[in-house]
Amino acid sequence: MPDQSISEARIPLDEGSPLDDGTARQGISRRRLLGTAGATGLVLGAAGGGVGYAARPAEATPLTSVGAGRIEFHVKHQPGITTPLQARGHLVAFDLTAGAGRKEATALLRRWSETARRLMAGEPATQDDTDVATDAGPSSLTVTFGFGHGFFARTGLEKQRPVALDPLPEFSSDRLDQARSNGDLWVQIGANDALVAFHALRALQKDAGGAARVRWQMNGFNRSPGATAHPMTARNLMGQVDGTRNPKPGEPDFDQRIYVPEDGEPDWMANGSYVVVRRIRMLLDDWEKLSVAAQEGVIGRRKSDGAPLSGGAETTEMELEKTDAEGGLVVPINAHARISRPDQNGGAAMLRRPFSYHDGIDADGVPDAGLLFVCWQADPLRGFVPVQRKLDRGDALSPFIRHEASGLFAVPGGAAEGGYVGQALLEG
Repeated sequence: MPDQSISEARIPLDEGSPLDDGTARQGISRRRLLGTAGATGLVLGAAGGGVGYAARPAEATPLTSVGAGRIEFHVKHQPGITTPLQARGHLVAFDLTAGAGRKEATALLRRWSETARRLMAGEPATQDDTDVATDAGPSSLTVTFGFGHGFFARTGLEKQRPVALDPLPEFSSDRLDQARSNGDLWVQIGANDALVAFHALRALQKDAGGAARVRWQMNGFNRSPGATAHPMTARNLMGQVDGTRNPKPGEPDFDQRIYVPEDGEPDWMANGSYVVVRRIRMLLDDWEKLSVAAQEGVIGRRKSDGAPLSGGAETTEMELEKTDAEGGLVVPINAHARISRPDQNGGAAMLRRPFSYHDGIDADGVPDAGLLFVCWQADPLRGFVPVQRKLDRGDALSPFIRHEASGLFAVPGGAAEGGYVGQALLEG
């Protein structure tokens, strides 16, 4: 897979494609919406101890391009794979409940698909909508569904389970919490507005009903669209430019690397992909003790602009054999960007599309923060696994990260009009 700062296999980031266009719509005045509630807010604010001003209703403004962004649900490949990184995200795994099988799973995927279609269009959920996202635009919402290894036994579909879904090998850097790993079903939610993302999360959790229960949930974020006047490859929580050499949809071999072909095996995975999900803790206190020069040596790229230590700009090809005045390699032999390059891993590549996370301070008083690593490939045994094995044997970044949860899911192609995700599997 192409080299990049922290993102190869361990710590990845976005592909940097432009936002989808959306049609701007006029927003509704919060003054009209709240009516006399504004006065009540003033009273409550004063009663709070007089330490600040009461919240003032926002002025009426047109819906911005961020809120108006709309992504289609019925597409060839499920949304949320090549969609530009969104500002907010939720990753959720579900287990089918006792007694739930193929029939219940089929009904659930029908409900989920219809709810996802409606919410991605900016419409309310089918029933019992919570109104959390009332008056918000779609905000580039995407919902993506996948199946875990255990799903097939629970539904009597073992013969349809892909070989590519075999459990990942163990790695020496793994410190995996099994309670936050794997799962029968996986859902990825992304949006450029936190309330829109949460609204989708609650709607899908309610839709699960008695068929499935949440196994684990992880919440993440990225830079908000428009937060910088100089759009560039994003940074991760280590401050590194992250995602420079991510595969791009326009490249000739992109589909071959990322998607299962239409004539691939099994046939229900046509136009689908396999996703590896990992919660990677960044040991930020240790990392931030390093000088900038030492951090750059660990990664193999300049922190300021993401350019390789061998010179040039961010996208300049790295010169692996370039030496300094003393004859030492300019890009250290164990630098993350060197080790994770495709030409160092038999051409292995994947599309990284993660979220950062921060879950507060742990019992030891250190930040529980890092990356929700999400990578896509046509076959994880040819994408993620070779790169991770190479990193496991001598990556300079290893002392500063910890893999704490892991999952592998088969993500089928997009749902046809009037259909639902996974229909070819469940009705085939």
